[in-house]
Amino acid sequence: MTKQLVNPLKYLKDAVKTKIYVKLKDGSEYVGTLVATDNTMNLILEDAIEVADNGKRVVARVGKVLIKGSMVEFISFNPELAAERALVG
Repeated sequence: MTKQLVNPLKYLKDAVKTKIYVKLKDGSEYVGTLVATDNTMNLILEDAIEVADNGKRVVARVGKVLIKGSMVEFISFNPELAAERALVG
């Protein structure tokens, strides 16, 4: 039986209008509502906050942010776990 490959962009596009956690290659971290994405994983987040220390501390409330897809290290579709301490406070 062969495994069927799934394009990760499908998961990202399905996550529009939900809250996500994004870690960038430079170490920056953001949590916000995904408003739009494209085939190069450029992201627009609304109600975004910048967090630090693996999501343990809020750095700034930035509102709307554009994240270039080439800068994304990883995305979590469960921001409550990824940035648990920052979101609680």
